[in-house]
Amino acid sequence: MFWHHGTPGLGLPPRPLLALADELGLRLIGHDRPGYGLSDRHRGRRIGHAATDVADIADALGITRYAVLGYSGGGPHALACAAADPRVEAVIVGSGLAPRDADGLDWYDGMIASGRHVLTAAERGEQERRAAEQDDYDPEFNERDLDALDGEWSWLGDIAGAFTPDDLDGAIDDDLAYVREWNVDLDAIAAPTLLIHGTADGIVPVSHGRWVADRIGAEWWEREGDGHVAPVQALPDALRWLRDQVPG
Repeated sequence: MFWHHGTPGLGLPPRPLLALADELGLRLIGHDRPGYGLSDRHRGRRIGHAATDVADIADALGITRYAVLGYSGGGPHALACAAADPRVEAVIVGSGLAPRDADGLDWYDGMIASGRHVLTAAERGEQERRAAEQDDYDPEFNERDLDALDGEWSWLGDIAGAFTPDDLDGAIDDDLAYVREWNVDLDAIAAPTLLIHGTADGIVPVSHGRWVADRIGAEWWEREGDGHVAPVQALPDALRWLRDQVPG
């Protein structure tokens, strides 16, 4: 199962899931998206490019079937893999974005001001998005998010702490990709798909998850009162769901 990290982030597979993955017979694989960590920048990349990157990794490792798990900004990249590669047998997305051009979706409705500021800057181009990086960004986590970050999912904080100025291009390119045409055919997703989202998410409003779930006919777990981070606490159950979907 390929892990798709958020924005910003790094590709280390999530530590809180490793023991359960072993128990379920899942091998978790992560990679740094272009511009992060040890991965070279890919200027002008689109969400759809993630499918090619992961397919190449799968080819190099001799993998003939796999699942994808994406959190937050990793959600669209996981969907891209499922849309493009028939080897993908199951998909899990937590707190993920919908396409910018999603029909009937008010994309910015419910999004915190700092998030709107950064992403509207991205819509004006790389120079504007890079300038917006100098402004203060407040994720406005709610109490449930903070409780999750105080527990075993403090791992997310560890990853954020490992993010350096050298990784800035990755985060900027992510934001540029979110507000451009994704080059992903969501209607091509045939694998069982589970979407998880909190109703109090102000970073990626719950309307994004609802839209994607309706569009592709995904299973939908809506978590009342959860913000952007707290839904990761449902990922152990999501891994068990995945094993029920995929034959031995």
